[in-house]
Amino acid sequence: MSFNQAVRLCFQKYVTFSGRARRAEYWWFILFLLIGGTVASILDSVLFGASVENVGILGALFNLATFLPSLAVAARRLHDTDRTALWLLIAFIPLIGWIVLLIFFIIPGTSGTNRFGPDPLSTGAGDDAGSEFTPSSIPRSGRD
Repeated sequence: MSFNQAVRLCFQKYVTFSGRARRAEYWWFILFLLIGGTVASILDSVLFGASVENVGILGALFNLATFLPSLAVAARRLHDTDRTALWLLIAFIPLIGWIVLLIFFIIPGTSGTNRFGPDPLSTGAGDDAGSEFTPSSIPRSGRD
């Protein structure tokens, strides 16, 4: 999955909290958020004189537009590891919560179908069935 495909897929599934998201989809979207936030911050400072510490109007609009898709892809990523989206609430525990979530986002998803749907890496399965996105041919390691 490429950067463009991942960003497009995340916006197509704007508020889709069901299903599973592969690691590439999640991490490419996080990279998009970092780049977009940086560009919005630079434009805010150049166009409106906003300081780097303050969020300007463009940064606020970008954050507002990407808040729900980022939550949705995080929930789908947790689903790929066979965990519910309620695990996102662990982020409210200082430091430890973010570390636990980072580990969950990094580990490979479960092989085969789990309670949240078919494996997005298997051929013809998942939310990408029939779309232009092709599953990875790299074999998966991990739990069964």
